[in-house]
Amino acid sequence: MQNILLQDLYLFIHFHSSRMHVRPLRHLRHFHGPFCSSWTRFRPFFTLPTISTTSSIYPYRNKPHFHAKSPKNRRGISTDIICHLRDVGVTIPGGKTLFDNLGMNFIRGAKIGILGSNGSGKSTLLKIIAGVRSDFDGDRWIKDETRVGYLPQEPVLDPSKTVYENIMDGLTQCQSLMSDFDRISAEMGEPDADFDRLLEEQGELQERIDQLGCWELSHEIDRAMQALRVPPKESSVVTLSGGERRRVALCRLLLEKPDILLLDEPTNHLDATSVAWLEAYLMNYKGTVIAVTHDRYFLDNVVGWILELDRGKTFAYEGNYSKWLEQKQNRLNTQQKSDIVRSKQIAKELEWTRAHQGNKKGNKARTRKLESMDATRQSRITEGQIVIPSGPRLGTKVIRVCNVSKRIPENNRILFEKVNFEVSPNSIVGIVGGNGTGKSTLLKVIAGIEEPDEGFVELGKTVSLGVVSQTRDELHSRKTVYETISQDNDIVELEGGERMHARAYIAAFNLRGPMQERYVATLSGGERNRVHLAQMLLGGHNVILLDEPTNDLDMETLRSLETALAETFEGVALVISHDRYFLDRICTHIIAFEDGKVRFFDGNYSEYERSRSSKKK
Repeated sequence: MQNILLQDLYLFIHFHSSRMHVRPLRHLRHFHGPFCSSWTRFRPFFTLPTISTTSSIYPYRNKPHFHAKSPKNRRGISTDIICHLRDVGVTIPGGKTLFDNLGMNFIRGAKIGILGSNGSGKSTLLKIIAGVRSDFDGDRWIKDETRVGYLPQEPVLDPSKTVYENIMDGLTQCQSLMSDFDRISAEMGEPDADFDRLLEEQGELQERIDQLGCWELSHEIDRAMQALRVPPKESSVVTLSGGERRRVALCRLLLEKPDILLLDEPTNHLDATSVAWLEAYLMNYKGTVIAVTHDRYFLDNVVGWILELDRGKTFAYEGNYSKWLEQKQNRLNTQQKSDIVRSKQIAKELEWTRAHQGNKKGNKARTRKLESMDATRQSRITEGQIVIPSGPRLGTKVIRVCNVSKRIPENNRILFEKVNFEVSPNSIVGIVGGNGTGKSTLLKVIAGIEEPDEGFVELGKTVSLGVVSQTRDELHSRKTVYETISQDNDIVELEGGERMHARAYIAAFNLRGPMQERYVATLSGGERNRVHLAQMLLGGHNVILLDEPTNDLDMETLRSLETALAETFEGVALVISHDRYFLDRICTHIIAFEDGKVRFFDGNYSEYERSRSSKKK
């Protein structure tokens, strides 16, 4: 090659690559001297390939539906397709068919959200794609050399390793590539080195290292751990809570950067700041993302397709969640009268979404007189929607928190101190903040489960307090759904002397028909949460404390719960939630744990965020 020696090229590469792990071959064009005039002759060798990021998903019923312009391989499958399901069917114990003859193609770079009621097969579908479930009919095909990563609802970590070691377990490919790169660099220093072979190997390695972003791996690990609020690196995973374990597993999976990223409820146990970071990360993710989630702002910001599982059938919609609402409403309008209730719920949410597009003004309706409450409540009972039985009528004094402080006994760390606020009648208060800041502890102090270290909590004389925790410890696995909720009472007493059958009350939580005779032990996470909610809300309380009530809920139950809290419940609710959409729809006030302080804000979540942003400016 004219004007350049291979030894000169090696010296340049070796100087820029040893230990620093910069991108040596990318910087060749900046090398001064005889090499510059020969760059155009090297350029074809060093040019990186272009990766297709076509965002498409093509579901079908009875036969494959391929893109007409996509090239096909010998099997007749589009080369842009990286995952292919054909005639997939799943039947669970008891004879229920989740889906039958399901088929779809997933295209490289697509961002897909999966919706459906609890028990419809969303998590099962992810497991089939991930290859961790084999007891199904039909075929699953994954393109050669395609890496699939899967975040289950209950991820498995190595208990013998620390947080950092578990994260590094997912980065073995990067570690191997960097080790090979260092080995080749060392071999180039040998007198009898085969430079042609070594340069070719190093070029191939660099392509892969660039694609996976391995050059700055250490910094990327630190950024991801900080953004997701992962516990300290040296922590043992044995001591972690369920939410902390999920954050470790999510961090590991994101850093692994698989070609297909399968996420089952990825925003659970993440605070709003972490969710915002995750959204930005996934929006720029080059691989295919398939997520099961109830977080509607997440679905609006990240996905380009919605795949709905509805009573054994699949429906694909192009667009985000807001677009899905419109298309779903159009489809329901053409169906039978049995879908009237669901259509009304979606129409109401669509109306709210359009009215609050952009500025997302808060829901102040609850602070006005509830003149039509009785009529609305009776309508919801008739239509089979969630009804929260109210307790005695509240007086003017509800909750007063005065100079309350709380520390962690083990290390004396201050969770919060000198907290003061007062909750008035007709309030729905959302509680937000980072993980581990003391939100659940504050609810326990208000409920009298834990004592404050300083200060006091005063409840009004008419307050009847109910608590819905996120542990679900109250559920008995050997009882049926009906036995668990009804407690052997066939009639549910509601406010104002109204009565309804326990089966109708339970059905309002989307636990209908044969579902009520299933044992709790056989239920999915979302189904267990619905049973827990129905059980705990039955007490007839006028003040309820809810700790992450939306986790694992399907959209239908979530919408019904929102409407019940915001429009028909006559009492007061304090709700811990990371679901921003949920908080925007129901809240009149926000209690925010921020920067070591607790702030009481008048307005919903989006209004609080705007206020917070304006103060930072």
